[in-house]
Amino acid sequence: MKIIPLVENVVYTHGLKAEHGLCIYIETDNTKILFDTGQSGLFLENAKRLHISIEDIDVLILSHGHYDHTGGLYEFIAHNTKAVIYAKKNICTPKFHADGRTIGTPCKPEMLENRMTYLDSITHIDSQLSIIPNISIYSELDTHFSKMFVQSLDGLIEDTFTDELFVVLHSSESISIITACSHRGITNICKTAHEIFKKPIYSVIGGFHTKDADSLQYELISQFCNTNAISYIGVCHCTGVEMFARMKQDIVAKVEYVYTGKYIEL
Repeated sequence: MKIIPLVENVVYTHGLKAEHGLCIYIETDNTKILFDTGQSGLFLENAKRLHISIEDIDVLILSHGHYDHTGGLYEFIAHNTKAVIYAKKNICTPKFHADGRTIGTPCKPEMLENRMTYLDSITHIDSQLSIIPNISIYSELDTHFSKMFVQSLDGLIEDTFTDELFVVLHSSESISIITACSHRGITNICKTAHEIFKKPIYSVIGGFHTKDADSLQYELISQFCNTNAISYIGVCHCTGVEMFARMKQDIVAKVEYVYTGKYIEL
């Protein structure tokens, strides 16, 4: 299996571009998958540079309804006519930041019709990849809901990210996790995956949402990674470069920053 971020906050490769957002290309033996679309159509340009055909993508998975993960959705639909698009039912529920900004996914029903598959149970894409749509909260400490709100019938309420999902990659002996922003907590995501599949976690790749984490949250996450003997951690996006530097020092696993265009093989 190979993993290549098409969009991430950071870029080092000549000819590629970055933006605040995330879009990850995943290729199993039988399926080509896109996990999120960044905040614009930039993923199309980077994919072309990396010789990845967006037209050939079989599956698009949307991690949650924030603009920096779904902003390129309609550009994807315009360039790919065959992919099944998976998301939680409330992916388009209006979302807001405490400063008043709209940070959700624009809803265009005419473009989403006949393209979206809404899920609320574990969905196996093939023998190597599964989508996990429900994340149990084992620790309230490791959640990242602050200053974010969602529209409800009673007005704006705190967003607890019931629309968030993640991906599990399978091998015979272990699992690997790909997550986008981990609003419901990276330790909660990992524990959810372990409870489902009863296998050790080999690697975790994605945003840990630790850029504004306090010392207690950080210690919980770093201790979890060490206690569970995770071998590889690839952080990006909302993790924060300062926290990446701390993790590299404090966590026993191999810790790397997964920037735009970086190639990972599992």
